[in-house]
Amino acid sequence: MRPDYGGIEVEDLLKLVLVLAVVWLALEILGEVLGLFTALLGPFRPILGLVVVVLIVLWLLDRI
Repeated sequence: MRPDYGGIEVEDLLKLVLVLAVVWLALEILGEVLGLFTALLGPFRPILGLVVVVLIVLWLLDRI
């Protein structure tokens, strides 16, 4: 008799790998788009980061 090593079927494992691959590809595409966007901004990148930080702080303080 074979022991049950986890109870996950092959199809479920393949679906999990497929989802992880899709997430990986989406992150790669998003990274390229953001890289292009930040390359266009040039010297304004630190200002963009500062704006994001200020918006997060305002959100946490319920000012937005």
